[in-house]
Amino acid sequence: MLFQCAKCAYTREVPDKYFGKSIKCPQCQSKVKIDGQKTSGISRYSLSEFVHRTSQKERGEGLFELESDRLLEINLNGMVWTKTGSMVSYTGDIKFNREGVFEHGLAKLVKKTISGEGAKLTKADGRGTLYLADSGKKISILNLHNESIFVNGNDLLAFEGDIQWDIKVMKKIAGMLAGGLFNVKLGGTGMLAITSHHDPLTLKVSPNKPVITDPNATVAWAGTLSPEIKTNVSVKTFLGRGSGESIQMKFKGEGFVVIQPFEEIYFQSS
Repeated sequence: MLFQCAKCAYTREVPDKYFGKSIKCPQCQSKVKIDGQKTSGISRYSLSEFVHRTSQKERGEGLFELESDRLLEINLNGMVWTKTGSMVSYTGDIKFNREGVFEHGLAKLVKKTISGEGAKLTKADGRGTLYLADSGKKISILNLHNESIFVNGNDLLAFEGDIQWDIKVMKKIAGMLAGGLFNVKLGGTGMLAITSHHDPLTLKVSPNKPVITDPNATVAWAGTLSPEIKTNVSVKTFLGRGSGESIQMKFKGEGFVVIQPFEEIYFQSS
């Protein structure tokens, strides 16, 4: 049966053996007698139980909050950059504008043209509550304090307007073959959100312990690192008989690299 505290509305399922007994609410410590419908007012699998269980929760965590591990809530009072197409809902007065052609200068325009515009951005400006998601991928919030990080352009969900950013195009043709041709470097102070397929794993990089990754499984890395592209392309690779690991990223130095348990294939615009 479902137990709901009459004082704080805390809800949980409890075994039937507690029926008729008084238990202490885990949240507010009030004593509540378990007497079925009179106590809970909610029956299992009912519409009211579903609405209560899935309702938006006010956590008071600030600008960026995880409403769930796959849904980002932004308590907007100003401007943020978001991945184009990631908005799923909003309340309040918020305006959305696609990134202008010359919004960040000619240099970034050229880089975006070369990179196939993989990091398409939309400016969300106003006051309200904004909800973002990206194909059900898991979301991680990062708060930079005069730090920098590289993020795969496809895995960047949102960031504050005060954060400085720049597109870094991989210079070698190997980057194109890997599909992860470009990355975004973000720096300064502020919040950003990145995505990954399933739980991300962070690997430490040290001078005596370089880390090698598959570009299609690489999500982000420390702003102090510059990966080296390693190739082992042969005729077998193009004939489909290669190992599938012919292109790799090697990280050397001091920092970290974030990977995901998934090899994502990126589709670039023509």
